[in-house]
Amino acid sequence: MQEHNRAKVLAAARDEFTERGFRDAKIDGIAERARLTRGAVYSNFPGKRALYFAVLADLAERDSAPPHAAPPHSESGRTAGEALGAFARAWVARLPLATEEQHSSARLGMDLLSEVLADERTRWPFTQLMKLDAILLGLALERLRPPGAPAGRLVSVAEVALTTLYGASQMAAAAPGFVDPFTIVSACEQLADLDLGDAWQPPHLAYVPRARPADESWSPPPAVDAVRGEPARLADDGVVAILGLHRLEAAEEAVRAAPPTATVTVVLVTGDPGELAPLARLAIAELRVCLRQAFPPSAWPRLQVVYDESGTLAAAAGVPAVSDGTEAAVRVEAGRIVARADGRGACHAAAAAGEPDRPGQAG
Repeated sequence: MQEHNRAKVLAAARDEFTERGFRDAKIDGIAERARLTRGAVYSNFPGKRALYFAVLADLAERDSAPPHAAPPHSESGRTAGEALGAFARAWVARLPLATEEQHSSARLGMDLLSEVLADERTRWPFTQLMKLDAILLGLALERLRPPGAPAGRLVSVAEVALTTLYGASQMAAAAPGFVDPFTIVSACEQLADLDLGDAWQPPHLAYVPRARPADESWSPPPAVDAVRGEPARLADDGVVAILGLHRLEAAEEAVRAAPPTATVTVVLVTGDPGELAPLARLAIAELRVCLRQAFPPSAWPRLQVVYDESGTLAAAAGVPAVSDGTEAAVRVEAGRIVARADGRGACHAAAAAGEPDRPGQAG
């Protein structure tokens, strides 16, 4: 019954936000549409903004659902520039046209950034979610380098591309028709060839905690990889990082320090699951829908992302209490936890544990 009521509230909220816009939408109106009490709405969502984020996340996840058949570009051979252009094309295709009515489903997300800005509690988590999106996009771009090309970092290119595309989204709302979408696509395509002097700077070893040896069973609950929309491979050898929404950029430390064959999983936790969890779902789903249309499966980043709103997976990893500042990581081998680390630098420490010393790694 709770799931049924939650679905009714989401459907009613989507209609209310579409017809009235976020600003003029009312919780009482949503309750009336859902044929529920005002209290029933609040029992499922802590407030109107949390409900707005949840509606947008639900729609984005539907858009990013895996297709029944692989897209025609799934073969290898696409360059980083072509993939970034296709990513931008998929992004701008979802923007409302200048001729769209003010209140339409296409304009439903136009208040997202203003609502993020409205409260300091959402600004830093959103910043970190954008960092994670840029890491995922940058890693995908790096996997499209031609054989023999220099192994440069492309996360800064991804950051510039996402800045351009989010700016295009805001301009589509504030000044419809101001810029030709094809210009945005062309500009993003050329970003891949820019030399931004981007190089990975590992954390200073003086500030990286030592990973502690361990010998513990590893029995994680089933979970879904939000990047691919399929069951997460949590039993694989690799690194599992438990990160609060204030520390998501640390995911790159695990990826860069782990062996190339290791599976790296980021488990997202938060102290405010009611409002910040749907914001996280939204950020990853919007990236996924464009990744799916632009990159061949062989180029998808090896980084897995798992939501852990209840903290169950974190507890299985030995982290019973979580917050938005949580940073902990474990190294998994042969179905057991063989090393763990906590605090800033934990991702690097756990990923490098047991590996031969090499530049940028702790012992």
